[in-house]
Amino acid sequence: MAAKTLCAYYDHSCDSRALFADLEIAGDASFEKHLNKYPVIYLDMTAFVARFKDDGIVGKIQQKLKKDVLMAYPQIQVDDDDDLMETLVAIYGETGQKFIMIIDEWDAICREFKPGTGAMDSYVNWLRRMFKEVNANNVFAAVYMTGILPIKKYKKAVSTGLPESALNNFREYSMVEPGKLAKYFGFTKEEVKALAEKDGADFDELVKWYDGYQIGDEPSMFNPNSVMEAISRGRCRSYWASTGAFDAVTHYINMNFDGLKDDIIRMLAGGRAKVNPTKFQNDMSIITCRDDVLTVLIHLGYLSYDWVKSECYIPNREVAGEMENAIEANNWTPVVDALRASEQLLQAVLDGDAVTVAKGVDAAHDENTSILSYNDENSLACVLSLAFYYAKNDYVFHRELPTGRGFADLVLMPRKKSDRPAILLELKKDQSANAAIEQIHNRQYQGKVAQYDGQVILVGINYDTKSKKHACTIEEYPGFGLR
Repeated sequence: MAAKTLCAYYDHSCDSRALFADLEIAGDASFEKHLNKYPVIYLDMTAFVARFKDDGIVGKIQQKLKKDVLMAYPQIQVDDDDDLMETLVAIYGETGQKFIMIIDEWDAICREFKPGTGAMDSYVNWLRRMFKEVNANNVFAAVYMTGILPIKKYKKAVSTGLPESALNNFREYSMVEPGKLAKYFGFTKEEVKALAEKDGADFDELVKWYDGYQIGDEPSMFNPNSVMEAISRGRCRSYWASTGAFDAVTHYINMNFDGLKDDIIRMLAGGRAKVNPTKFQNDMSIITCRDDVLTVLIHLGYLSYDWVKSECYIPNREVAGEMENAIEANNWTPVVDALRASEQLLQAVLDGDAVTVAKGVDAAHDENTSILSYNDENSLACVLSLAFYYAKNDYVFHRELPTGRGFADLVLMPRKKSDRPAILLELKKDQSANAAIEQIHNRQYQGKVAQYDGQVILVGINYDTKSKKHACTIEEYPGFGLR
């Protein structure tokens, strides 16, 4: 989307003013300066990777680009063995015209060809030839490249012995380091709200399915493609296309580096995982630790990254569904069983069936002991969130929601347009389920909880550390706003 928008803006072979007239850029002082002023070379790397699988792929790219360029400048005389850069230098020398070059998915070769192959070496050398040689600043007014991964560090610098990039003269913006471009990585909440009002879409459903990305300093970003698909089709669902890149990553998830599997389970339950993205070498063929896997998932958009806390998390319902598919493909049977059982557990709460709820929490606890210390109440709350995973379709989860006096361990507030009752769950250890219910009664709820005047279900759960069993008490309540 961004690459083709730039093509339309810069391309001197068309008049694209009408496309931008009602957009913010039209009010910028530089708008007229660059609009339709440059010849644009557009290269879609995925198209070449799909057609050419051998080490001669870079030669094919050069050959076809040179042919296209010379068709636009038939008066330019070059030798048959001149490469693309020599051709562009000749055109610049004759016309003084600088080019804009846009490469879409520049890293497609890096993902499809193994490191150390002839194709990879040729590609890296070609990139250096095009963009780091002395004539590059004369030939190009700008070069813009998109890709899944940040620019790989290909070799060691002689001076420092540290890896350096073949393209270190580019300014790079990534999911981890988006800089000032963060707000352009997706749709903002205000933009989605305007789209929903314009097209009569359900904004709250769009939030549930596609919001949740924190990119740089932008706290609430949406997946643009999914939003537009949902609006055009009139239905929110997962429009995430399965990619070979993620298929490869599922292999590393299953290897469970340093408790990675536990982190995935914790994030499915609504929690977060610490991550250090600086270790990643920007190469999906070099995955050596859990941080590498989590960083790849951030770049692919399967996790959101909070740079302030150095934490990652699953952003929304769409991505959570893809994670469910991934763990099912990796045969994480206990987790899959727990997710499937969560629908019955929610229904048991709504039916007031305390015995079934206690047994369901027992099962969820037993099946996910790897992420738990049985005497850790926070871990128990995490398992409880996982046990009620299905409820996320109709509820907004609040872990440790502040009240007038302390915290409620887990609050499930019904989403707008849902006819479900609110659910408050209080956890106790080595006390009693009735004590948990009493604690809920003794608290003064504030904020959104206090304003809610619909039906409320109170759920008290106690964990006995000796028997390793749970007890449950369920009460119906008229609503906080009526107290």
